Amino acid sequence: MGNNFNAPEEVIRGNINAGVAKAERPLGQMILMGIMAGAFIALGGACSNVAVHGITDVGLSRTLAGAIFPVGLMLIVLVGGELFTGNCLIAMAVLDGKTTLAKMLKNLAVVYCSNLAGALLIDVLILLSGQLNYSGGGLGAYTIKVALAKVTIQPGAAVASGILCNMLVCLAILMAGAAKDVAGKVWAIFFPICAFVIGGFEHCVANMFYIPAGILAASRPQYVAKAEELYGITAQQCAELTAAGSLRNLVPVTFGNVLGGAVFIGVVYFLIYIRGGKKEA
Repeated sequence: MGNNFNAPEEVIRGNINAGVAKAERPLGQMILMGIMAGAFIALGGACSNVAVHGITDVGLSRTLAGAIFPVGLMLIVLVGGELFTGNCLIAMAVLDGKTTLAKMLKNLAVVYCSNLAGALLIDVLILLSGQLNYSGGGLGAYTIKVALAKVTIQPGAAVASGILCNMLVCLAILMAGAAKDVAGKVWAIFFPICAFVIGGFEHCVANMFYIPAGILAASRPQYVAKAEELYGITAQQCAELTAAGSLRNLVPVTFGNVLGGAVFIGVVYFLIYIRGGKKEA
Protein backbone atom coordinates (compact mmCIF):
# COMPACT_ATOMS: atom_id res chain seq x y z
CA MET A 1 0.00 0.00 0.00
CA GLY A 2 2.85 2.36 0.79
CA ASN A 3 3.84 2.36 -2.90
CA ASN A 4 0.48 3.81 -3.95
CA PHE A 5 0.88 7.21 -2.35
CA ASN A 6 3.41 9.60 -0.85
CA ALA A 7 3.45 10.03 2.92
CA PRO A 8 2.64 13.52 4.29
CA GLU A 9 6.27 14.44 4.94
CA GLU A 10 7.19 13.39 1.40
CA VAL A 11 4.35 15.54 0.06
CA ILE A 12 5.60 18.60 1.93
CA ARG A 13 9.19 18.07 0.80
CA GLY A 14 8.01 17.56 -2.77
CA ASN A 15 6.01 20.76 -2.59
CA ILE A 16 9.06 22.66 -1.31
CA ASN A 17 11.06 21.45 -4.32
CA ALA A 18 8.18 22.43 -6.61
CA GLY A 19 8.11 25.86 -4.97
CA VAL A 20 11.80 26.36 -5.76
CA ALA A 21 11.16 25.42 -9.40
CA LYS A 22 8.26 27.89 -9.57
CA ALA A 23 10.32 30.71 -8.08
CA GLU A 24 13.15 30.04 -10.55
CA ARG A 25 10.95 29.63 -13.63
CA PRO A 26 11.88 31.88 -16.60
CA LEU A 27 9.66 34.96 -16.86
CA GLY A 28 8.18 34.18 -20.27
CA GLN A 29 7.24 30.66 -19.27
CA MET A 30 5.81 31.94 -15.98
CA ILE A 31 3.57 34.40 -17.82
CA LEU A 32 2.29 31.85 -20.33
CA MET A 33 1.59 29.27 -17.65
CA GLY A 34 -0.17 31.93 -15.57
CA ILE A 35 -2.40 32.87 -18.52
CA MET A 36 -3.31 29.23 -19.07
CA ALA A 37 -4.13 28.71 -15.40
CA GLY A 38 -6.37 31.77 -15.34
CA ALA A 39 -8.14 30.51 -18.44
CA PHE A 40 -8.61 27.02 -16.97
CA ILE A 41 -10.18 28.38 -13.77
CA ALA A 42 -12.42 30.66 -15.83
CA LEU A 43 -13.58 27.75 -17.99
CA GLY A 44 -14.56 25.85 -14.85
CA GLY A 45 -16.52 28.88 -13.67
CA ALA A 46 -18.21 29.43 -17.04
CA CYS A 47 -19.33 25.82 -17.38
CA SER A 48 -20.60 25.62 -13.81
CA ASN A 49 -22.61 28.82 -14.40
CA VAL A 50 -24.35 27.20 -17.36
CA ALA A 51 -25.23 24.16 -15.28
CA VAL A 52 -26.71 26.01 -12.31
CA HIS A 53 -28.17 29.27 -13.61
CA GLY A 54 -31.73 27.91 -13.69
CA ILE A 55 -31.65 26.28 -10.24
CA THR A 56 -33.22 28.30 -7.42
CA ASP A 57 -32.27 26.03 -4.49
CA VAL A 58 -28.94 27.34 -3.20
CA GLY A 59 -27.69 24.03 -1.79
CA LEU A 60 -28.49 22.08 -4.95
CA SER A 61 -27.05 24.82 -7.15
CA ARG A 62 -23.75 24.94 -5.27
CA THR A 63 -23.47 21.16 -5.14
CA LEU A 64 -23.82 20.90 -8.92
CA ALA A 65 -21.36 23.76 -9.42
CA GLY A 66 -18.99 22.00 -7.05
CA ALA A 67 -19.08 18.91 -9.24
CA ILE A 68 -18.01 20.90 -12.32
CA PHE A 69 -15.71 23.69 -11.14
CA PRO A 70 -12.80 21.39 -10.03
CA VAL A 71 -11.96 20.73 -13.70
CA GLY A 72 -9.97 23.99 -13.67
CA LEU A 73 -7.46 22.85 -11.03
CA MET A 74 -7.33 19.37 -12.56
CA LEU A 75 -6.18 20.91 -15.84
CA ILE A 76 -3.57 23.02 -14.06
CA VAL A 77 -2.12 20.08 -12.11
CA LEU A 78 -2.18 17.55 -14.95
CA VAL A 79 -1.36 19.74 -17.97
CA GLY A 80 0.58 22.53 -16.30
CA GLY A 81 -0.10 26.05 -15.14
CA GLU A 82 0.85 28.66 -12.57
CA LEU A 83 -2.01 29.54 -10.21
CA PHE A 84 -1.66 32.44 -7.76
CA THR A 85 -3.54 30.76 -4.93
CA GLY A 86 -1.61 27.51 -5.17
CA ASN A 87 1.70 29.35 -5.47
CA CYS A 88 1.17 30.79 -2.00
CA LEU A 89 2.66 27.46 -0.90
CA ILE A 90 6.06 28.71 -2.12
CA ALA A 91 6.17 30.11 1.42
CA MET A 92 7.37 26.68 2.57
CA ALA A 93 10.40 26.88 0.28
CA VAL A 94 11.16 30.35 1.65
CA LEU A 95 10.96 29.11 5.23
CA ASP A 96 13.25 26.20 4.33
CA GLY A 97 15.83 28.65 2.93
CA LYS A 98 15.68 27.17 -0.57
CA THR A 99 14.39 30.34 -2.24
CA THR A 100 13.97 33.95 -1.21
CA LEU A 101 10.97 36.04 -0.22
CA ALA A 102 11.76 38.43 -3.09
CA LYS A 103 11.56 35.60 -5.64
CA MET A 104 8.30 34.38 -4.13
CA LEU A 105 6.77 37.86 -4.30
CA LYS A 106 7.94 38.29 -7.89
CA ASN A 107 6.33 34.97 -8.83
CA LEU A 108 3.07 35.86 -7.11
CA ALA A 109 2.90 39.29 -8.76
CA VAL A 110 3.62 37.96 -12.25
CA VAL A 111 1.29 34.99 -11.88
CA TYR A 112 -1.51 37.16 -10.44
CA CYS A 113 -1.44 39.47 -13.44
CA SER A 114 -1.14 36.53 -15.85
CA ASN A 115 -4.08 34.73 -14.23
CA LEU A 116 -6.11 37.91 -14.70
CA ALA A 117 -5.17 38.05 -18.38
CA GLY A 118 -6.22 34.43 -18.91
CA ALA A 119 -9.52 34.91 -17.10
CA LEU A 120 -10.32 38.09 -19.06
CA LEU A 121 -9.63 36.28 -22.32
CA ILE A 122 -12.27 33.68 -21.46
CA ASP A 123 -14.68 36.45 -20.36
CA VAL A 124 -14.49 38.06 -23.79
CA LEU A 125 -14.78 34.75 -25.64
CA ILE A 126 -17.82 33.76 -23.56
CA LEU A 127 -19.55 37.04 -24.41
CA LEU A 128 -18.73 36.73 -28.12
CA SER A 129 -19.86 33.09 -28.19
CA GLY A 130 -23.42 34.07 -27.30
CA GLN A 131 -23.45 31.73 -24.33
CA LEU A 132 -25.04 34.37 -22.09
CA ASN A 133 -28.16 34.19 -24.29
CA TYR A 134 -29.05 30.80 -22.83
CA SER A 135 -32.54 30.66 -21.28
CA GLY A 136 -33.59 33.79 -23.10
CA GLY A 137 -30.77 35.80 -21.54
CA GLY A 138 -31.23 34.11 -18.17
CA LEU A 139 -27.56 33.13 -18.04
CA GLY A 140 -26.57 36.74 -18.66
CA ALA A 141 -28.86 37.83 -15.82
CA TYR A 142 -27.42 35.16 -13.52
CA THR A 143 -23.90 36.30 -14.39
CA ILE A 144 -24.84 39.83 -13.31
CA LYS A 145 -26.35 38.49 -10.08
CA VAL A 146 -23.20 36.54 -9.18
CA ALA A 147 -20.88 39.46 -9.91
CA LEU A 148 -23.04 41.90 -7.96
CA ALA A 149 -23.03 39.64 -4.90
CA LYS A 150 -19.23 39.56 -5.05
CA VAL A 151 -18.62 43.31 -5.37
CA THR A 152 -20.98 44.06 -2.48
CA ILE A 153 -19.45 41.60 -0.01
CA GLN A 154 -18.22 43.13 3.26
CA PRO A 155 -14.40 43.37 3.54
CA GLY A 156 -14.15 41.30 6.73
CA ALA A 157 -16.33 38.56 5.25
CA ALA A 158 -14.26 38.65 2.05
CA VAL A 159 -11.00 38.11 3.98
CA ALA A 160 -12.44 35.28 6.09
CA SER A 161 -14.00 33.62 3.04
CA GLY A 162 -10.69 33.98 1.15
CA ILE A 163 -8.83 32.24 3.98
CA LEU A 164 -11.26 29.32 4.00
CA CYS A 165 -11.15 29.03 0.23
CA ASN A 166 -7.39 28.85 -0.14
CA MET A 167 -6.98 26.47 2.75
CA LEU A 168 -9.02 24.00 0.70
CA VAL A 169 -7.32 24.85 -2.60
CA CYS A 170 -3.83 24.37 -1.15
CA LEU A 171 -4.91 21.17 0.59
CA ALA A 172 -6.17 19.92 -2.78
CA ILE A 173 -2.75 20.63 -4.30
CA LEU A 174 -0.96 18.85 -1.46
CA MET A 175 -3.34 15.89 -1.67
CA ALA A 176 -2.71 15.67 -5.43
CA GLY A 177 0.97 15.47 -4.57
CA ALA A 178 0.23 12.47 -2.36
CA ALA A 179 -1.18 10.52 -5.32
CA LYS A 180 1.11 8.74 -7.73
CA ASP A 181 -1.42 8.11 -10.52
CA VAL A 182 -3.77 10.33 -12.54
CA ALA A 183 -6.95 8.89 -11.05
CA GLY A 184 -5.67 9.50 -7.54
CA LYS A 185 -4.76 13.09 -8.39
CA VAL A 186 -8.20 13.73 -9.92
CA TRP A 187 -10.07 12.53 -6.85
CA ALA A 188 -7.65 14.29 -4.49
CA ILE A 189 -8.40 17.57 -6.27
CA PHE A 190 -12.14 16.99 -6.68
CA PHE A 191 -13.33 16.81 -3.09
CA PRO A 192 -11.57 19.85 -1.53
CA ILE A 193 -12.45 22.07 -4.52
CA CYS A 194 -16.01 20.78 -4.52
CA ALA A 195 -16.17 21.63 -0.81
CA PHE A 196 -14.97 25.21 -1.30
CA VAL A 197 -17.54 25.83 -4.03
CA ILE A 198 -20.37 24.36 -1.95
CA GLY A 199 -19.21 26.49 0.97
CA GLY A 200 -19.44 29.58 -1.22
CA PHE A 201 -15.91 30.69 -0.35
CA GLU A 202 -14.08 33.41 -2.30
CA HIS A 203 -11.25 32.65 -4.75
CA CYS A 204 -9.49 35.66 -6.27
CA VAL A 205 -8.66 34.00 -9.60
CA ALA A 206 -12.19 32.64 -10.02
CA ASN A 207 -13.46 36.15 -9.25
CA MET A 208 -11.23 37.46 -12.03
CA PHE A 209 -13.68 35.60 -14.25
CA TYR A 210 -16.98 36.07 -12.42
CA ILE A 211 -16.80 39.84 -11.84
CA PRO A 212 -15.61 40.93 -15.32
CA ALA A 213 -18.16 38.52 -16.82
CA GLY A 214 -20.83 40.37 -14.85
CA ILE A 215 -19.45 43.73 -15.98
CA LEU A 216 -19.64 42.63 -19.62
CA ALA A 217 -23.14 41.23 -19.15
CA ALA A 218 -24.26 44.48 -17.50
CA SER A 219 -23.10 46.37 -20.60
CA ARG A 220 -25.87 44.67 -22.61
CA PRO A 221 -29.37 46.12 -22.02
CA GLN A 222 -31.11 42.80 -22.64
CA TYR A 223 -29.26 41.12 -19.76
CA VAL A 224 -29.88 44.07 -17.44
CA ALA A 225 -33.60 43.88 -18.23
CA LYS A 226 -33.61 40.14 -17.63
CA ALA A 227 -31.81 40.58 -14.31
CA GLU A 228 -34.54 42.94 -13.16
CA GLU A 229 -37.23 40.53 -14.34
CA LEU A 230 -35.74 37.45 -12.67
CA TYR A 231 -33.98 38.85 -9.60
CA GLY A 232 -35.28 42.39 -9.09
CA ILE A 233 -31.82 43.81 -9.82
CA THR A 234 -32.15 47.39 -11.02
CA ALA A 235 -30.09 49.19 -13.64
CA GLN A 236 -28.76 51.39 -10.83
CA GLN A 237 -27.44 48.30 -9.03
CA CYS A 238 -25.88 47.05 -12.25
CA ALA A 239 -23.99 50.37 -12.44
CA GLU A 240 -21.99 49.17 -9.40
CA LEU A 241 -20.33 46.63 -11.66
CA THR A 242 -17.19 48.47 -12.70
CA ALA A 243 -13.48 47.74 -12.84
CA ALA A 244 -12.97 49.96 -9.80
CA GLY A 245 -15.85 48.27 -8.00
CA SER A 246 -14.22 44.88 -8.55
CA LEU A 247 -11.38 45.94 -6.26
CA ARG A 248 -13.81 45.92 -3.32
CA ASN A 249 -13.79 42.16 -3.74
CA LEU A 250 -10.38 41.34 -5.19
CA VAL A 251 -8.27 43.23 -2.63
CA PRO A 252 -9.66 41.63 0.56
CA VAL A 253 -10.19 38.23 -1.07
CA THR A 254 -6.61 38.16 -2.35
CA PHE A 255 -5.35 39.05 1.13
CA GLY A 256 -7.45 36.26 2.62
CA ASN A 257 -6.25 33.79 -0.01
CA VAL A 258 -2.62 34.60 0.81
CA LEU A 259 -3.24 34.12 4.52
CA GLY A 260 -5.11 30.85 3.95
CA GLY A 261 -2.50 29.35 1.64
CA ALA A 262 0.82 30.73 2.87
CA VAL A 263 0.12 30.88 6.61
CA PHE A 264 -2.74 28.56 7.57
CA ILE A 265 -1.43 25.74 5.34
CA GLY A 266 2.13 26.54 4.24
CA VAL A 267 3.61 27.72 7.54
CA VAL A 268 1.68 25.22 9.66
CA TYR A 269 2.68 22.14 7.66
CA PHE A 270 6.27 23.36 7.38
CA LEU A 271 6.41 23.56 11.16
CA ILE A 272 4.84 20.11 11.54
CA TYR A 273 6.87 18.09 9.04
CA ILE A 274 10.06 20.04 8.29
CA ARG A 275 10.91 22.10 11.36
CA GLY A 276 9.41 19.44 13.63
CA GLY A 277 11.25 16.69 11.78
CA LYS A 278 14.58 18.49 12.14
CA LYS A 279 14.08 18.86 15.90
CA GLU A 280 13.34 15.14 16.21
CA ALA A 281 16.46 14.29 14.22
